[in-house]
Parts: sequence; structure tokens; C-alpha cells
Amino acid sequence: MIDPKLLRNDPDRLRRSQQARGESVELVDQALVADEARRSAIGAFESARAEQKSLGALVARAKGDEKAELLARTKELSAQVKTLSAAVDEAEAAFDQVMKSFGNIVIDGVPFGGEDDLFVIDTIGTPRDFAAEGITVRDHLEIGEIIGAIDMERGAKVSGSRFYFLTGPGALLEFALMQHALHKALSWGFEPVIPPALVKPSAMDGTGFLGQAAEDVYHLERDDLYLVGTAEVPLAAYHADEILDAGSLPLRYAGFSPAFRREAGSYGKDTRGIFRVHWFDKFEMFVHCRPEDAEAEHERLLGYEKEFLTSLGIPFQVLDVASGDLGLSAARKYDCYGWVPSQDRYREITSTSNCTEFQARRLGIRFRDEHGPRPVATLNGTLCAMTRSILMILENYQNADGSVTVPEVLRPYLGGREVFEPRNQPR
Repeated sequence: MIDPKLLRNDPDRLRRSQQARGESVELVDQALVADEARRSAIGAFESARAEQKSLGALVARAKGDEKAELLARTKELSAQVKTLSAAVDEAEAAFDQVMKSFGNIVIDGVPFGGEDDLFVIDTIGTPRDFAAEGITVRDHLEIGEIIGAIDMERGAKVSGSRFYFLTGPGALLEFALMQHALHKALSWGFEPVIPPALVKPSAMDGTGFLGQAAEDVYHLERDDLYLVGTAEVPLAAYHADEILDAGSLPLRYAGFSPAFRREAGSYGKDTRGIFRVHWFDKFEMFVHCRPEDAEAEHERLLGYEKEFLTSLGIPFQVLDVASGDLGLSAARKYDCYGWVPSQDRYREITSTSNCTEFQARRLGIRFRDEHGPRPVATLNGTLCAMTRSILMILENYQNADGSVTVPEVLRPYLGGREVFEPRNQPR
């Protein structure tokens, strides 16, 4: 949720942000009207309540007709206060509803555009020249079947489309990636966390996933719980309704959890293999910090993502995500796109967002310093999304005979194993 003071003091900034997001600019005027109605209702209630309290003292001293008149006025005020209190509740609810319709304020400098506008700000690594090596490129699913790493057929049999089994080398790669990601996170000073994968509506709504992204969320209606699409949700809500000590900031967590996504808006897209699936495991970095430190923390998270991808030897690009593709909570977002040889292009593998104070205001997360309590800033970043990391390892490290070379950095977690050989026998 945005700061109401910004709405009142600088509505034009909010209008610019709405325009950058491709959202309704008129919503700003609706919010201003709702805010005025709310403050007017509060003023009327407080005025009547003050008169009610003052009459209480007068009644105690009055006698005769004067007391009867005061008592009648007291009764009248009592009904009036009750009505005005209900009006305040209604006005507050209307104001909250319109305020929750706003996405976060886009940070100055974010490139203007939409989902199809890709602003590349860095390219790291060089894709292999498979043709020069005499290798006909296979996609990750074909490679995964050759070495016995992926079983989509049985995944569909057991769970439906866009589900899979990671078997043998596929499972080993996930375990190795998990250990490598954990080692990196610990070296960077993150506290490891295994959070719950089911959360209450307040957590999902507080992080902004019941707005634009609601169609991609799994809801267990009987229990009124949601399956998380990222550990960002429980890690953000971890400190909900708390006031943190300023000296404890920044708090940096690395959460490992499953991620469940309906992918409701992507039917017909990336249906082959494990690029776009309904479930995968993921290491997520999450930070609570002072608002003034948020942009520096964002650059730090991007640096960690770049370091991790570089360690795997996957060529990638860094994108400054366009304003119209930020999502509800992000004020700025960087994506890393890894090279997919079979598609001859870069595809998203990690993302990091600066959510400024937006989520903290919705979740009631504050810290106290010499200025008193105020909202923290929250940031998130993908450390390792397992399926896409495995996909890119299989494709970038494939060999002519169908085998896959194990990235050097993962070998210590696999007993020194250097190659996954083709399987001779069908499963």
C-alpha cells in the first residue's frame, strides 16, 4: 500500500506512476475523494464524541429542567455517535479498497514500456558454438530422457499436465544446486529458513499476490489457505504486525520452499518440458531493511544472482524490467535471462524486486529508530529456481553423445562426478 501522505502531498507523482504502469490515472482522483470523505467522517464523529463527553460532565452538575434537556441531548448524541461511527468504518473501508488498487510507486529511472519491451543492461558469458563443435543441439527434455533425468509422462499420469518427476541425474542436480545455493547464501550472511508452503489470506494479500496475480494462485477453499508461489510470501509475512529494532536491520533470509503456480495466463506457452510448470522448488532471498537502504540492497541482491549464475557457467543477460511489467508490489525489478541453446535465445531464470515500503505497509511491519516507528522496506530475489536452472544446465552442458557434463562448481556435491552418461536401458 502506498503512503497516504504521498496521495495528499504529491498526487501528480502518483499519476505519473500509474501512467508508467499502464494503469488508471483517474484512480488518483477517486482516492482523493475517498480520502476527503474519510477525513470528513472522522471529523464529524470526533466532534459529536467530544460533545458527548462534555455533556457527561454537565449532566452530573445539572438539576431540574436543565438536566432533563441535557439527558435528552445525550440520548440524541448517543444515537448520532453510533451512526457516525458506522459512517467512519464505511469510509475507511472505501478508502482502503481504493488504496489497495494502486501498484507500488515506480522508481524514477525505470524504463517505460510493457511486457514485450526488454531493456538489456548487461550481458555476461558467451554461448557455446555447438555448430563449431559438430553438435546438433537437443532441447532439455530430449537430453533429460536420454540420461534419465526427467519423466514428464509419469508426471502427467500422476498429477496432470505441467507436472514431472526429476529422476536420477535430475534429482541429483537439484540436490547439488540446493547445497550450492545454501553455501552461497551462508557466505553472503543470509539466515537459512524453511518456511511453510501454506499461508493465510492476510499473508498472500499483504504481499500483493491477490491482485493482478490472483489467477495464478492455488486456493484451498475448505481451509482458506493458499499454496505459495514463492517463499517471498511467508518470508515477508514472517514479521507481520511487528516493530523491529533498528539495530537488527537489515534482516536477510534465504528461504527454500516449493512454489505452486497455476500459470493460468500461459496456456499454449512453453508446454514442452519443465520451463513453465505448476510446481517447482526454489531458493528465495528476502530482505527487511531501512527504506533509505533499499536501492543499495537491491543492487546487492542483483549482484548475488549474477554471481550464482556465473558460478554455474550459464551465459545470461540482465534486464531492467519495464514499468508496465513490474507487478503490483515492485517499484523496480531486474530479471536475469539465461541462454537456452535449443531456442537460440535468453529466457528468464531469476528476478529481484525492490518493493520499498509497499508490502510492509500492508503487513504492518515497522522498525523503531530515533524518529519513532515507521515501515521497513522489503526486497526479494531468486537465488535458484530449480527447474529452469536444471533446464539450462542440461542444454548448455550437453555433449554430442547425449551425455551432460556436470558444472565444475556442483561436482563436490556429487562425489566428484563429472558426467551424466546416457542410459542404456529404458525405465
